[in-house]
Amino acid sequence: MPRVFCISAVIVGFSLSWAVGAPKRDNVFERPGRAVPSNQIDEFVFSKLSALGIEPVLCSDAVFVRRVYLDVIGTLPTADEARRFLRNRSPKRRAALIDELLERPEFAVYWAMKWSDILRIKAEFPINLWPNGAQVYHRWVLDSLAQNKPYDQFARELLTSSGSNFRVGAVNFYRAMQNKTPEGIAITVALTFMGTRADTWPKDKLQGMAAFFAQVGYKPTSEWKEEIVFWDPLGSSRLPDSIAPGTAVPGISSLKARKKAKGGFFNAGVIGSLPPTEGVFPDGTRIKLPPNRDPREVFADWLIRPENPWFAKAIVNRIWSWLLGRGIIHEPDDIREDNPPSNPELLAYLEKELVEHNWDLKHIYRLILNSSTYQLSSVPRYESSEAIANFASYPIRRLEAEVLIDAINQITGTHDLYTSAIPEPFTFIPKNKRAISIADGSITSTFLALFGRSPRATGMENERGGNKLDAPQWLFMLNSRQIQSKLEKGPKLQKIIMARRPPEDTIEDVYLTILSRFPTKEERQAVFEYLSANRAILTPVAQRTPSRLSSRRSLARRQTAKEKSGESMDSMDAAMMDKPESEPAAKKKPTRTRGRRRSSRGRSSAAALAARRQAMLRAAERQRSAARRPPSSPRALREAMKKRREAMKRLQKEITTNWRNAWTDIAWSLINSTEFLFRH
Repeated sequence: MPRVFCISAVIVGFSLSWAVGAPKRDNVFERPGRAVPSNQIDEFVFSKLSALGIEPVLCSDAVFVRRVYLDVIGTLPTADEARRFLRNRSPKRRAALIDELLERPEFAVYWAMKWSDILRIKAEFPINLWPNGAQVYHRWVLDSLAQNKPYDQFARELLTSSGSNFRVGAVNFYRAMQNKTPEGIAITVALTFMGTRADTWPKDKLQGMAAFFAQVGYKPTSEWKEEIVFWDPLGSSRLPDSIAPGTAVPGISSLKARKKAKGGFFNAGVIGSLPPTEGVFPDGTRIKLPPNRDPREVFADWLIRPENPWFAKAIVNRIWSWLLGRGIIHEPDDIREDNPPSNPELLAYLEKELVEHNWDLKHIYRLILNSSTYQLSSVPRYESSEAIANFASYPIRRLEAEVLIDAINQITGTHDLYTSAIPEPFTFIPKNKRAISIADGSITSTFLALFGRSPRATGMENERGGNKLDAPQWLFMLNSRQIQSKLEKGPKLQKIIMARRPPEDTIEDVYLTILSRFPTKEERQAVFEYLSANRAILTPVAQRTPSRLSSRRSLARRQTAKEKSGESMDSMDAAMMDKPESEPAAKKKPTRTRGRRRSSRGRSSAAALAARRQAMLRAAERQRSAARRPPSSPRALREAMKKRREAMKRLQKEITTNWRNAWTDIAWSLINSTEFLFRH
């Protein structure tokens, strides 16, 4: 794609505007003036920034509309949605848009993808939920988010559910982990709901928490890959000679399967041992486990208490990290005493708001999204670690793999093929399936794998690819035939390019579709210059397409127009041919020559010029007469019409090709810009 490098630096200069102090001719990324606090969040954040001598600046409406769409629903705004918001002059337009997006169906779809990373929803190795389990687990998460289920209820159902992993979605929490021993379950619970890494705890502390999960039982059924998770106080599932209903594998007795298994359907590490009778909560409180109650319920009651030091803190810190790219405690799943929050008052305020509003997560989303802190400019004026930790600007982050490919497909009107390396059973994904809505982490594509989709193996935030583009990812975007084919053949983008309208409208629609903003004056000029330099005709192709010749009358009308054109050509020819006469030919001194032949060549050119002029006039007149002469027969008429149609087809093909190629270059340049590839 060498022909577009000349416009990339002119059309897209956003990466340069991120440099500290870089001059901007037309700042479309910031709102003029100083940012003022919008709610209590800003009071805590701005007081920290004031102490650091930092003056925050808000982002522009063009930046905000793209940012909030990507952060809330993982989807680019359409051109009409972006245009409608940018032309809205209501002072409450941002708050209204936030409320609208929080109620859209895509909200649950996008955040189900985020939770699927944390809950490890994956059919194949190393989690092995199997396709049926992965689908029902994802459906439970999606429905919970769509219903805005209170977070304490959400966590309690995951911790205490029992039943078939094919029928009770929440029960897959106990299957979606590599280590199903009590200690392994405790580590997973601490990471998911407490935001802490219990594998680094002292051994006695971890064992005290593991006691609450020592009575979790697993047993197979006769249905392929189905498994029952239940409270097993007697440890029946842990005894090799205990025959549970059904078989793990058709044709093999449950007893044989259990003897052969090594930790597959039971906690082999505790075979022959009685479950513990005492548990220790992570805060050090000891409790006698009641014999008539599932210990998981006891732990859940302790966990979801408002005064619990981990539960509310972990989720509000995680949501803050998801929306602003960095947790108040960073990393968001590494909460410990020696990793303090950058703003303790802010974290405590968010915890209090969540509890007081009955664990309504959307309330926390709304608080953060409406704050000036979230709406700050992404142009980093300060590069100190203190400024970054205290959210002096919105952090620039690369789009997730699923969001990026969905954005490209949305712009071009294309789709991707998603498959599973181990189809058990065969996996079929419809063409219109978006990447953010894929339930199973085993179903992937080359693009998703290259751009760092989470493998969903551990449930840690850092499993997902980083915030920067590495060399293979840049090269893929620049050179991939897949991306180029989407731009050249995508029906949605081609419809925008080939529409019957002035080029100014096409420029506006392309920018709104890809970058969610209007082009600047300099960008419009650069596009016009590029179209002209590449011989693309600046009038839409559809407006220049001539109608077909359908009758002798139509041909006669065209011949009449040609005659008028010929008259103007006559005057032009005469003007050109009169020019030699006006020159003083007599001033040129004749050359003295020897011999008759040489003398005739050296004579004055006046007579020769006059003769040539008369000959050219006669030839031109013959050509115009022949052109004005209608065909002498129907066959000649058909031949003339055929030649005219072929000429018009060639002309239209050339116009269309030039127009399409030039606009494809421009779209390619915009999609490969840092403004498109990153959240900002």
